[in-house]
Amino acid sequence: MSVISAVPTALVTGASSGIGAVYAERLAARGHDLLLVARDRQRLEALASDLQARHGINVEVLAADLAQANDLARVEQRLRDDEQIGVLVNNAGIALHGTLAEATPAQIESLVALNIVAVTRLAAAAADRFSGAGRGTIINIASVVALASEMFNAVYSASKAYVLSLSQTLHGELKDKGVQVQVVLPGVTRTEIFERSGLDVTQIDPQMVMEVGEMVDAALSGLDQKELVTIPSLPQATDWQAYIKARDALGPNLSRSSAAARYK
Repeated sequence: MSVISAVPTALVTGASSGIGAVYAERLAARGHDLLLVARDRQRLEALASDLQARHGINVEVLAADLAQANDLARVEQRLRDDEQIGVLVNNAGIALHGTLAEATPAQIESLVALNIVAVTRLAAAAADRFSGAGRGTIINIASVVALASEMFNAVYSASKAYVLSLSQTLHGELKDKGVQVQVVLPGVTRTEIFERSGLDVTQIDPQMVMEVGEMVDAALSGLDQKELVTIPSLPQATDWQAYIKARDALGPNLSRSSAAARYK
């Protein structure tokens, strides 16, 4: 049996650029060995060499397209089998620009496969093994559009609302099993995702655009504070608590034996 390191290996998806690459750098600085997953092997290898040289940690790359069933299964199995992995950063995702009516079936399927199916299966694999080990951390990257869906494309916003709901439910399932779950809801963050979706970030008010390093540092601070939901740009945590309180107030009336009087 292998000896389990006190500082677990972190598996980061979408690690070749943007949020994933910054998470890799910050986790390396904290002493985590890394397993970096993305499609672009050349970028991954360059990042791995840099992080190994600067931080003295071990970095492995695994080139995979998580929207493809075979590649997803490989990463999923690695999560289930590798006892050294104790952190999952579920970051890989894509965006669409434009209306749902304008999206092609292929675009919709690709987004759902990556933003929903892959996130869910990797979270499930991590939840299974981490809970068995009695320790671990699952970080899911969502978006503020989970709370304000009208801000962006319908299918992208819906996928991020799913990630928020998945994380909140997963927290309930794992909170007594030694596994920490965090979901991060960034606002507009300066990454390549906008270029790939066809949205020009330079047309957005600069006061609304956060640099990626600032975002990840805030997210990791939220993780250290044991937050379930981290919204990096939200000044007052009490605003989120008020939102949850208002939601919970609906609870007693969400399922009853008769319809409300206004419907009769």
